This record gives sequence, C-alpha cells and structure tokens, in this order.
Amino acid sequence: MAITPDTKNWTWVLDRACPDCGFDSAATRYEDIPALVRVNVEAWSPVLTRPDVTVRPDEQTWSAREYAAHVRDVFRIFDVRLRLMLDETDPLFPNWDQDETAVAERYNEQDPAVVDAELRAAGAAAADDFEAVAPEFRVRTGRRSDGASFTVESLAKYFVHDPIHHLHDVSG
Repeated sequence: MAITPDTKNWTWVLDRACPDCGFDSAATRYEDIPALVRVNVEAWSPVLTRPDVTVRPDEQTWSAREYAAHVRDVFRIFDVRLRLMLDETDPLFPNWDQDETAVAERYNEQDPAVVDAELRAAGAAAADDFEAVAPEFRVRTGRRSDGASFTVESLAKYFVHDPIHHLHDVSG
C-alpha cells in the first residue's frame, strides 16, 4: 500500500493548539521541551513491542513501526537543524521528504529493537542539545525552502509537536 504524502504546512501549530493531539505550543515553555522529548522517547518502547506493530490501520496511515522510525528521524533532522542555527547565520535547511524517506529506508521492515535503540539515542541527543541552548541564543534563526522561518525557540516548539502528535496517532 502506498501512503499519500503529507503535504500540509504544519507551522500553524505555532499559533494554536492541535485539535487532534491537544499539544499547545503557545502554552509550552522552551525550558519544558527537553523533558517533553524525554517522556515521549520512553513511550515508544512499548509501542514497538506490540504484536501488531507493522499493521497499517488503513491504506492512508503508517503502521506504529513506521511512525516510530519517522519519529527517530525527526529527532535526528531537528537536531541537525538546531546545530545549523547555532553554527551559521540564518541557514537554509536542507529539504527532507519524510514520505520518500519512509519508502527508501523501508521503515516497516526495520528491526523494532534497532528502531527503539536509535530512537532513544536520537531523542536523548535532541533533548540534550535543545536543553543546552542558552536563552540569548534562542533568537537565532533558520529557514526552510518554502519560506517558513524559525527562531531556535519556535523551531523547538514546532519540532516537539511532531513526536507528541505521532505518539497520539499510535495510541488511539
């Protein structure tokens, strides 16, 4: 089954609470984001041990294993973006096609124990790196090729919604 690519611009989560998962970035303090990431990381291990971890609920929805592999990669991608923002002046982020990556990397065929270990490592690194940013550097900027611009703080709030939302996706 081919998944229809998600082409939505999710930056709206910076302005209002997500009606699906309930995450409200405007009500979230930057200082709370590393802890939110760490809690999220811990919640994926039981998901990856489910007997139905590779089952897609319908033709348009990833399996829990695919979501977990995606979240692992989200942790990695946003850690790279954070580094770019701290090391360069207003960098343009390399494009990332999450759907293309899911197919190319065969997310649903990856060993769940490996996905779990890699997700834990990537999540811990992202949490530590966002936590280490001093307040005066949280205003540094970076951009996507679609014109969306972020500060370190808004990037953190945008980023943390993704793993929270996807954990909600697999918990329903």
